[in-house]
Amino acid sequence: MKAIVFLGDGFEECEALITVDILRRAGVETVMASVMDRRQVESSRNIKVIADAMASDMDFEPVDLIVLPGGRLGTENMGKSDIVVEECREFAAAEGKYLAAICAAPSLPASLGLLEGKQATCHPDFEAHMAGAALTGKSVAVDGNIVTGQGLGATFDFAFTLVDMLVGNETTEQIKKAICYRY
Repeated sequence: MKAIVFLGDGFEECEALITVDILRRAGVETVMASVMDRRQVESSRNIKVIADAMASDMDFEPVDLIVLPGGRLGTENMGKSDIVVEECREFAAAEGKYLAAICAAPSLPASLGLLEGKQATCHPDFEAHMAGAALTGKSVAVDGNIVTGQGLGATFDFAFTLVDMLVGNETTEQIKKAICYRY
């Protein structure tokens, strides 16, 4: 299994890094890919992170999952990336591939019409940008191959949902036990 987590300046660091951590613990090859013109990306709280690769250098064919972490500015920067937009469209339409977005980021696939008629969730501040989606108000919503999360507080459940889909619940339960997750 392989995942790519896109990073643009202004990304929400916990939503990105917790998701990367949980996916890697599950044995999913997870690449942090910068959508900027450099590998160093600055988070919404001014934490500098060195991405593993440039999104422009990635081969998406063997990838099972793409993840869009939130953050208002990070979402805007991902939306300016032709690669992110193209891959969102590809993954939403592909069988056996998954598109996941959390917090502000579900507004990006919504803006592309990819959440039309689908159950989804997002940060309450972005609900007005979710035209066509059937908002659940839940922490995590799954509709077919699209997973959306509400915000930072939902990040562990969001990441565990992705592990369930890619690897299975047994692995999720092992990780929960190993990290003392009790919710």
